[in-house]
Amino acid sequence: MGGSVKDIQSKEELSTVVSHGKPVILHFWASWCEASKQMDLVFSHLSTDFPHADFFRVEAEEQPEISEAYAVSAVPFFVFFKDGQKVDDMEGANPSSLANKVAKVAGSVNPDNSAVPASLGMAAGANMLETVKEFAKQNGASQKESISTSGSHVPVEKRLKQLVDSHPIMLFMKGNPEEPKCGFSQKVVNILKEEGVNFGSFDILTDNDVREGLKKLYNWPTFPQLFCKGEFLGGCDIAVSMHESGELKEVFRDHGVLTTEAKGSEPVASSVSDSSTGLSVTLNSRIKNLIDSSSVMLFMKGKPEEPKCGFSRKVVEILQQEKVKFQSFDILDDDEVRQGLKVYANWSSYPQLYIKGELIGGSDIVLEMQKSGELKKVLTEKDIIPKETLEDRLKNIISSSDTMLFMKGTPDEPRCGFSSKVVNALKEDGVNFGSFDILTNEEVRQGLKTYSNWPTFPQLYYKGELIGGCDIVLELHGSGKLKSTLSD
Repeated sequence: MGGSVKDIQSKEELSTVVSHGKPVILHFWASWCEASKQMDLVFSHLSTDFPHADFFRVEAEEQPEISEAYAVSAVPFFVFFKDGQKVDDMEGANPSSLANKVAKVAGSVNPDNSAVPASLGMAAGANMLETVKEFAKQNGASQKESISTSGSHVPVEKRLKQLVDSHPIMLFMKGNPEEPKCGFSQKVVNILKEEGVNFGSFDILTDNDVREGLKKLYNWPTFPQLFCKGEFLGGCDIAVSMHESGELKEVFRDHGVLTTEAKGSEPVASSVSDSSTGLSVTLNSRIKNLIDSSSVMLFMKGKPEEPKCGFSRKVVEILQQEKVKFQSFDILDDDEVRQGLKVYANWSSYPQLYIKGELIGGSDIVLEMQKSGELKKVLTEKDIIPKETLEDRLKNIISSSDTMLFMKGTPDEPRCGFSSKVVNALKEDGVNFGSFDILTNEEVRQGLKTYSNWPTFPQLYYKGELIGGCDIVLELHGSGKLKSTLSD
């Protein structure tokens, strides 16, 4: 590894490093996580470009005490220190955001010249390079404008359509066909292989602009997403249904997509069957019986009441938050199952969550699914939990924070002037608040109008009660009563 990145071996060592007062950037990583490996390259380059800061790595699962101290539940995860104090953190694989935050904490390479990091040419392109120069000059000035990690000047919608049209069959998925990062993506890959069609793919975990843009452009909130000749077909459930009914083969034929057999070439390899895993019949059967022993089955390190790693703990907490009854298996107690399940599931790490015998994924995926609402949807569709009414959902969102703002956009990037004004008023009065972007969910947007009998946005709630919209919030702010109204 290049640069001057060192590995932290203990919590005591980290405390000593931070106490020196220099800027310190910490990268929590895992050897099984492809995104960690990609970000490690960026991290290494940044360590060379910003010599006034110290760069360290922590292997998250091997150092659970440090991981839990900083609430690390997914990797890659970064923590930033300055003057002996934690000043920021960041979750996920976003090179430009990482570079921004490093520049903000570490400042310029010398007092007369702004940092010109070589890594940013690789990680984020010319636009990002100029941004980081500006950050280094300001040494801490805030930057609120969003920056594309693609380095592309092509408008997002045009870029998305170019990607969709880049192959006759195009799959936007988590991971890649050789190494899917979620059970749903893996299932669609297997279906396409069984259909014997060549297809292109794009890993949406590597580009948040593409990920969020597709959701809005095609009004479909989850992944994978399958396209044929530029036409959106649907997600995993639809692909499975069309495959089983034979409709998918007809769609491919009607659009002139030939199977590899029709082309006279070798057929695409289908998904790996139990008999081809290389596991003994006995172990294969044992693993299948364990997976099927409960509607929701978690293979983890430790037990739910005493997890042995932060990632297992996080999945347990998520299942408890969703009020899901589940069984678990401690893979630390049985190395045969631990190693065998990796082969059986083609999934190299733990925890592993299964619902009705189907692999959902590990900690990162379960956390992402909970945040997006996809986990609740799957649990409902599989009859694990009762279906939530729209009113119940609205109540749950409203009560998720004492002060809750329904707005257009996010607090960091409002999408309308009224939402921006309310965000500024709350920040100026030092009010902590949660938010929900109503542009991402039309059902919530329209449902809330009826629920609150308030036709416009933003809408501000305190302890479940509607305070009002922009005019009322600004009036309370102007009279000095906003903070007291939101703390009674």
